[in-house]
Amino acid sequence: MSKKEQKKPVIAISVGDLNGIGIEIALKSHEKISKLCKPIYCINKTMLNKAAKSLEIKVPKDFKIHNVKGDFEIKPGNVSKKAGKYSYNSFIEAINLANKGKVSAICTLPINKESWNKADIKYKGHTEVLRDFFGKNAIMMLGCKKMFVSLFTEHIPLKKVAKSIEEKKLTEFLLDFQKSVNSKKIGVLALNPHASDNGVLGDEEIHIIKAIKKANKTLGTEIFKGPMVPDTAFSPMSRKNFKYFVAMYHDQGLAPLKALYFDQSINVSLNLPIVRTSVDHGTAFDIAYKKNRELNCKSYINAIKEAVSLQENRA
Repeated sequence: MSKKEQKKPVIAISVGDLNGIGIEIALKSHEKISKLCKPIYCINKTMLNKAAKSLEIKVPKDFKIHNVKGDFEIKPGNVSKKAGKYSYNSFIEAINLANKGKVSAICTLPINKESWNKADIKYKGHTEVLRDFFGKNAIMMLGCKKMFVSLFTEHIPLKKVAKSIEEKKLTEFLLDFQKSVNSKKIGVLALNPHASDNGVLGDEEIHIIKAIKKANKTLGTEIFKGPMVPDTAFSPMSRKNFKYFVAMYHDQGLAPLKALYFDQSINVSLNLPIVRTSVDHGTAFDIAYKKNRELNCKSYINAIKEAVSLQENRA
């Protein structure tokens, strides 16, 4: 083995929902990502061969797997209890490999939240699992080299967002986020239209302002700017001034991000003892296992590149 090969980081790949496009992305991108890292795919031989046969793709000889128990019929595009359970188990195996130091990082392919729910999995997504597993306030950040957005609240009903904005929690979030990305300039979005127009449209901005001031005081410099008016926060001029943003809720940050950089964006979990990245798209059940269509693998390739970069920075 060459010195170059020895230096490549080992990354565990959780295969996601096997009824979706994740395993096809993994198989088709294997040659490219093998130049960046040594991937270990959390899947057993039986399920891998079933997927490859359905896709009419030959499994590469150097496609290294880490066994995940389970055997079920792959039903492309279907919400399935068994597929949901398997995708969860694949993720847990990847976490365990990282936690034991057997891999440098993990990268996750897309799961289906409804399938997890059918499998009686209490979590709504990867980040919540990581938060519980490590007992740390994992931060969800999505984006690409041009722009990153972190989410103060994630997968909760919109009606609960306003009540979730508390000064103390937001201050802690801002400080953890800044420590994770080490940026000297971060834009913090308001919750209400026009940043509430001095309380005319709501009072949540009071908590946001106090959190920004406390975080900046703790850091001893003006890192956080805002609250920014949400409808202009992602304008071309604003994006020239800011690379990192904090959104108060899921769609506030992700709708503009995906409109601008859907094909290249990734998901990164911050403030954890391990490195975890992911694609920034879903299972695409509508095109899973179908022929004669293009499959964009940019998000997966970028997620692997970011995982490699993050683990190198930690080394």
